[in-house]
Amino acid sequence: MKASLNLGSISGIKIIVHWTFYFLILWVVFDELKRGGTTQSILFNVAFVLAVFMCVVLHELGHALMAKRFGVNTKKITLLPIGGMASLDKIPELPKQELLVVIAGPLVNVVIAVLIYLVVPMKELANINLTENLETFSELTLQNFLLYLFVVNIGLVIFNIIPAFPMDGGRILRALLAMKIDRVKATQIASSIGQIIAVIFLFIGLLFNPFLIFIALFIFLGAYGENQMVLHLSLLKGHTVEDAMMINITVFKPEDSMDIVVDKIIYGTENNFVVVKDSTIVGLLYHKDIIENSNKNIMVKDIMNTNFKVLDVNDNLKKVYSLIQSKKTSFFPVVENEKLVGAIDNINLNEYILLQSKLAY
Repeated sequence: MKASLNLGSISGIKIIVHWTFYFLILWVVFDELKRGGTTQSILFNVAFVLAVFMCVVLHELGHALMAKRFGVNTKKITLLPIGGMASLDKIPELPKQELLVVIAGPLVNVVIAVLIYLVVPMKELANINLTENLETFSELTLQNFLLYLFVVNIGLVIFNIIPAFPMDGGRILRALLAMKIDRVKATQIASSIGQIIAVIFLFIGLLFNPFLIFIALFIFLGAYGENQMVLHLSLLKGHTVEDAMMINITVFKPEDSMDIVVDKIIYGTENNFVVVKDSTIVGLLYHKDIIENSNKNIMVKDIMNTNFKVLDVNDNLKKVYSLIQSKKTSFFPVVENEKLVGAIDNINLNEYILLQSKLAY
């Protein structure tokens, strides 16, 4: 979204602040004003939130930079009100590599906490009577600022190692299990534990803290989604595009009228089409564009998309699955020896996965 803020990049990884993050800052300001806060206290709290999220960025960078060592790229790190998210191209399938990638994030927070411990005189704070000197911890001082940041980083470590898939703890559990058993089975166990913890979080959230409800939903849906993805990838292992592609597809020429395309959608089952000129693929027609221009007296070349990716019949279906999941468009022409022989889309691929699951079990 255009309202999102690009903070730049580190080691080729973009740092993006999602537009919803601004609501968190507004809520902090509003909450402090409601409690009668001053300009100083507002700035203190806003600065603290920004410092916490800087630690979150460093946490995600820990994952990303470790993944880069194993040839896995990270496009961006997005800051959301509930935390950060590193968009890794994939999670390494080798258990030891996954373990190192996952544990790198919490270790960054451990390092931050240790550095703060060396700066803040913790021994002096330990001797303070909390009941008698509670006001000491409410003072807007640099020492308190760092102390709170120390506590938050310890909290991030503890929270992230909870074995609730797809959080770091759940991924650590999956990696450890995958060293002994099949990755699919390890994912099923880790995701099941994650969903159980999500239900516990849900009940606690309903009774005490509504924020835990959002975390519960994130864990439950994330665990389910990861389990499905790993299962799908295992079913596609060893299969190529040729095994799953559609063969009898309709093609159009750039000079064809859009009326012909609309009629094909109405009286047929296809939604997306390949545009060919002199045996060469020159564009794609997407369903959305066809519908939006169905009442115009134009030709195919006027709305066809010329920015597209072509797949080969020998391409690995696992890579195609990841490509379809990550792309806004999910329709790809398929060639053999540079000649159009078919197409594949998300619906077609999902049907193939369903058939493979029936054959496997």
